[in-house]
Amino acid sequence: MAARLVTDDPIERFQEWFREAEQAGVEVPEAMTLATAGADGAPSARMVLLKGADDEGFVFYSGYESRKAGELEQNPRAALVFYWRPLGKQVRVEGRVERVSEAESAAYFATRPRGSQVAAWASQQSQPLESRKELERRYAELEREYDGREVPRPPGWGGFRLRPDAIEFWEHRENRLHERYRYSRAREGWHREPYLTRLSILNIGRYMEITITPTMAPTMIIISGSMIEVSVAIDESTSSS
Repeated sequence: MAARLVTDDPIERFQEWFREAEQAGVEVPEAMTLATAGADGAPSARMVLLKGADDEGFVFYSGYESRKAGELEQNPRAALVFYWRPLGKQVRVEGRVERVSEAESAAYFATRPRGSQVAAWASQQSQPLESRKELERRYAELEREYDGREVPRPPGWGGFRLRPDAIEFWEHRENRLHERYRYSRAREGWHREPYLTRLSILNIGRYMEITITPTMAPTMIIISGSMIEVSVAIDESTSSS
């Protein structure tokens, strides 16, 4: 089943879900998993904070000498995952990553709390330390050095922007009938792939009947112990429901 061009915008949909998470009081709704891989293809992941999301992409900040920055230099592709458990919602984003401009990094750095600005100088991300006291000593020295002065942005610190070429929205449903919408970017705009859901049927020893309608196309069937999982794609353009 081919994806089709859509008028709804996945960036706007993400922004709506993000506002919903904020309004629901989700703790740190901007927290996201960032997955990267180096030249050898070995993956690594960590939590970072989203600092902006618009038509240009998803922005986060880091030291340019950190492990993630090094992997992005070798392989400028990454994936993000947002999970807002109280809402039962998840968003996955995939795409190419690039550094933001020096001006954009400087403008954001100027908005950070002073303590975080000093810490950006004191911390050498992903580099080993003899002890925490060494880090605290560096921080105290820098506090004295910049006492009464503006803290400049370290040259080895700045932002990255992930320009998405795929965004997937997942929403929890009862009985594991979860919903997924996946958007992929094409030259003429965003395409939405057929509506996806997963059916999990327990206790397969009992008689059960599953009816697959013309608008439902099984894409995967997994049998594990007493569970069957059926993934189906539903073409909403032909569905009357």
